[in-house]
Amino acid sequence: MIVSEPKPTEELVDSLSGVDRVFILACGGCPVGCKSGGEERIAELADALSKAGKEIMGRAQIDFLCNKALVGSQLWYYLPQLRRSQGVLVVSCGIGVQAVAKMVDLPVFPANDTFSSGGMQGLWPSEERCAGCGDCILDLTGGICPITMCSKGLLNGTCGGQHDGRCEVDPERDCGWYLIYQRLKELGKLDNLKKIPPLRDFRKREVPGSQRRTTRWALEKGEIYEASRPTGTE
Repeated sequence: MIVSEPKPTEELVDSLSGVDRVFILACGGCPVGCKSGGEERIAELADALSKAGKEIMGRAQIDFLCNKALVGSQLWYYLPQLRRSQGVLVVSCGIGVQAVAKMVDLPVFPANDTFSSGGMQGLWPSEERCAGCGDCILDLTGGICPITMCSKGLLNGTCGGQHDGRCEVDPERDCGWYLIYQRLKELGKLDNLKKIPPLRDFRKREVPGSQRRTTRWALEKGEIYEASRPTGTE
């Protein structure tokens, strides 16, 4: 399971500046397990965004957003709402946000920050990767992760070694920032390149203490976990 935590509401509203019509899409897998997703969270987000003046065009929960085939087949049912939307708020780990970005021609906005799981990853059948940096900026990069798609993990644009859209480390590999530029150009969001991310706080890569006290960690650490036994059982 991939661990994620909700971004602060103020941060979400700020990231959606200029986006008045929003579609909320949530993953029914890992975020539900670590309490950063689920129907209750979707309802809370819809309420908070409505109070901030956003119009919710639709909302949906798909079992595993990391599976692009599943995402594509399910989103087909929501095309009318998506066509009226200006952006998609994605309640998932970074992999799910990237997968959704591949399937829609709308800006995507991560509702969660994804944390490192100490080497353990979820299962997904495609190329998207999440480094669990704890501070997701996929809304600024068109749904393409600069940490995993750039061989150097650069945050503020391409290096000087890029040539014809290829990486200097591996000439057969696409330059991650070239892909980000092309995607932002398609979305009409090139101004995002002027929004330099702050210096990264590498402490956020560690799993938060609140998650270390959940069932998933308790099974390994021997701590008291949240799931209670049914009454009358030993």
